[in-house]
Amino acid sequence: MEAIVLAYLGIALMVGLSGIGSAYGVTICGSAAVGALKKNSSATGSYIALSALPSSQGLYGFVGFFMLNGYCVEGLGWHSAAAIFGAGLGLGLVALFSAIRQAQVCANGIAAIGAGHNVFGTTMVLAVFPELYAILGLLVLILISLGL
Repeated sequence: MEAIVLAYLGIALMVGLSGIGSAYGVTICGSAAVGALKKNSSATGSYIALSALPSSQGLYGFVGFFMLNGYCVEGLGWHSAAAIFGAGLGLGLVALFSAIRQAQVCANGIAAIGAGHNVFGTTMVLAVFPELYAILGLLVLILISLGL
């Protein structure tokens, strides 16, 4: 096996896991929004805004792809390939779980808004906390890429 294969495996895991997390997250929120629409259809904008939040983790994986793909060249060393694999796997896993957990926060906020509670702002703030870890994962990836 060549080192470049290990690097591309890390990139594939990063893009795949972050995308799966976002797809799963927006589905959780979308399901909550459909339920909330039955009770309170006047808050559709709030439901859509909260439902879109978990999609950002998939974007972080996409950004990571552009950050790391340029390093995958003929003659890539094993140390660099291992760094790319580790950074990709790390961001992929953090983004996967961050998107799902953020979606659970947003879905609860959507349900509360549907029940007539004014919690949009509070839900947005609370939803930032799981997102923070995906951002930190992307920052680690950027720092690792600078060291390659």
